[in-house]
Amino acid sequence: MKFSEKWLREWVNPDLDSAELAHRLTMIGHEVESVEPQGVGIDAVVVAEVTAVQKHPDADRLSICQVSTGNGSTVEVVCGAPNVTAGMKSPFAPVGTTLPNGLKLGRAKIRGVVSNGMLCSAVELGLGDESDGIIELHAEAPVGQSLSQYLDLPDHSIDLDLTPNRGDCFSVMGIARDVSAMTSTAMKVPFTSSVASSIEYEHPVDLVEPEHCPRFVARVIRNIDLSARSPVWLLERLRRSGLREIHPVVDITNYVMLELGQPLHAYDCARLSGPIRPRLAKSGEKLTLLDGKEVELLANTIVVSDDSGAIGMAGIMGGLSTAVTEKTTDVFFEAAFWPPDHMAGRARQYGLHTDASLRFERGVDPQLQVMAIERATDLLIKISGGEAGPLVDHVQGQFLPVNGSLFLRKKRLKQVLGTAIDADRVEQILNGLGLATEAEKDGWRVQIPSFRFDLDVEDALVEEVARIFGYDEIPEATAVYATPLASASEAEIDLDRVANALVARDYQEIISYSFIDEESNTLFCGEQSELLLSNPISSEMSVMRGSIWPGLLAAASANIARQQERVRFFEIGKTFHGSLDVPVETVRIAGLLVGDLLAEQWGRPAQAADFFDIKSDVVAVLGMAAGESEFGFSVVDHPALQPGQAANILRQDEVIGVIGKLHPDIARKMNLDKGAFLFEIDAEKSLATSIPVAKTISKYPTIRRDIAVVVANDLPAAELISAVEVAASELVTSVRIFDVYRGPGIEAGRKSVALGLILQETSRTLTDDDADAAMAAVVQHLKQEFAAVLRE
Repeated sequence: MKFSEKWLREWVNPDLDSAELAHRLTMIGHEVESVEPQGVGIDAVVVAEVTAVQKHPDADRLSICQVSTGNGSTVEVVCGAPNVTAGMKSPFAPVGTTLPNGLKLGRAKIRGVVSNGMLCSAVELGLGDESDGIIELHAEAPVGQSLSQYLDLPDHSIDLDLTPNRGDCFSVMGIARDVSAMTSTAMKVPFTSSVASSIEYEHPVDLVEPEHCPRFVARVIRNIDLSARSPVWLLERLRRSGLREIHPVVDITNYVMLELGQPLHAYDCARLSGPIRPRLAKSGEKLTLLDGKEVELLANTIVVSDDSGAIGMAGIMGGLSTAVTEKTTDVFFEAAFWPPDHMAGRARQYGLHTDASLRFERGVDPQLQVMAIERATDLLIKISGGEAGPLVDHVQGQFLPVNGSLFLRKKRLKQVLGTAIDADRVEQILNGLGLATEAEKDGWRVQIPSFRFDLDVEDALVEEVARIFGYDEIPEATAVYATPLASASEAEIDLDRVANALVARDYQEIISYSFIDEESNTLFCGEQSELLLSNPISSEMSVMRGSIWPGLLAAASANIARQQERVRFFEIGKTFHGSLDVPVETVRIAGLLVGDLLAEQWGRPAQAADFFDIKSDVVAVLGMAAGESEFGFSVVDHPALQPGQAANILRQDEVIGVIGKLHPDIARKMNLDKGAFLFEIDAEKSLATSIPVAKTISKYPTIRRDIAVVVANDLPAAELISAVEVAASELVTSVRIFDVYRGPGIEAGRKSVALGLILQETSRTLTDDDADAAMAAVVQHLKQEFAAVLRE
């Protein structure tokens, strides 16, 4: 919210300088982003008239101008502005002037012609960003008058970063109300509130869907002066608030929106066809907006329509077909109340963001519309003349929001703030904010006005008292708490230990957004999520993530695009599942590996990381919670992973995660030419552990026996190892695969797997007979389970 300080002081004028005012605004919750001086250092600049213009003989883009400053003589000025013409009035800086940018003007010879000063552009005077021409002042601007006096300068433009809940402060009136309460300075409304009608003409309005538009205030003003131009004072206030001159009618609607916080729209009466009907758009209905862009309307969008169809997007932007032009003589003013629930996110659906949508999404006072139309009528008649018809308030009161009352307890106020505030001061603060109070024994009954729709709980009143009283006025109190040592649990592995383990394995931790786009979420989760945001920041952040992978991959893609060829990321965060009625949040650990296994070095040649490298990292994490025997891997088809290189991660036959190589199609879309390996595991299921149990270490020697068996090519190694352990469970303490062979001597579709069996007893030394019996049992079991053939 950007506005002129002088404009604010017209409503409330506290005894504070600009810097102190800005500080106090920030302290009551309205953060001041900037305070821009306007018209500082231009005291010597005057209003001048260009009496004659001729082309410079030696420069095509320069003109020689004769400039009158009101003292009876003219000075010759060389000007490079393309818009300079004879008869125009413009700011003139004479020789000796120092401009706001530090440039000191002197007589200068430009291509052989002496220039005695400068006709100034907005950027040269610090009055805007336009530098493509000199400022053109109104024809009635008095020649010779100080520009500062003519434009009512100096001033400051104050830009506030308002919180979304304070829709009432997107106006000078709303800010003034808070400043008045903050400084105990009376606030005054600087205009009369009523304009009598002089004609009986009105345009019909039909509230066909009052739940979408419960109030529509309208007025017709006929026979306005086509030659009228917005006055300097109004244009200056708009400029200092970041808006430019368009047309007197449009300038007035912008002015009233900034002043009161109620967006208005003006239609050309001659271009309306039949009654005005606010309604929901018909699916596929089209509308050409004021900016010339044609949009296809969605069925959830409220439109203003007449017999010709949609003529504007309610609370967002008007339509071109009924827009006010230079030929407009009859104006139809509209000030409507559009419920915030129906406005939230609608503009962003069309890639739009307007001053009107900003206010309606946050909420507009449902009782403000009549005042806004009266103010606009008064301004238009004073500026452009015309005859006002009756003001007509079309309203369906049962659909308007009604604020009730809240009870503020003294006990609660003291409990939250940690200090007691005098009862009279509390009442002064609340009344100053426009909240009617009635003192009771234990507190105050507070009536919430229509413009404070953000006050819905008792603690909101506590906040109002605190911010106006002053956070820095609340005494500090050092809290004393007992800090017993927290108990350490052996039932689960702490996430910090997991993070440290992954960092030790050369990973870097990242944090990504919990919101992702719906398409990516469906792709990586295999199903559509029900957890859609009703008012997303953008379409790329429209759903609560069901997987951490999209964030990891986006970060990897961004790093690789910046020449980081080796990327190892992990994230520990929540994923979101279930429905809106029964949402489920799950803490997951996810990792990503792209590029070479090791950083470039001289000790060994470069080797690309593969599935087994990231698998070893997962095994290291899982091994912190339990032994290898509890975990396993099984082949799975996953929509985001490459077939043949994807597996479920199991713990005692329960799926706790997934691991694999990113599908090549997805890798290409994300510019990951080297591919990527990923894992994601459920933290709770993976890290659950138990108190360690001591076990006697055998003092007897081990025996190792090796065998090689030929089995089907698609037989997982984990199943082969498990079968060996089952066949001789009493003696086999470990099984190691030390070779896998496919090639000559082995028939197609099969492979040779070499196994090393470690045998040991806890009570005696094993004999060769024991080992032979165990090996025979293993071979026989493998033949039965997998049709394995012992390779000689």
